[in-house]
Amino acid sequence: MNTMNFRGYAAHIDYSEDDGCFVGHIAGITDIVGFHGESVTELRAAFEEAVDDYLETCRKLDRTPEKPFSRVMNR
Repeated sequence: MNTMNFRGYAAHIDYSEDDGCFVGHIAGITDIVGFHGESVTELRAAFEEAVDDYLETCRKLDRTPEKPFSRVMNR
């Protein structure tokens, strides 16, 4: 599985053989935010747009956006 990062959010990326495109979703949050693209360039743009749309939607709903879960655990 591959990842992309933007504005502190990461995305898990897969390739869909059935659809012939890359499919991703923002990782580490409970909200479901997905995107897709036929090339890496399209996928990157779709990911960045998805993050910006998520943040804007939260702002419009007067809701604090979820922060991605940290992989660092404190002892």
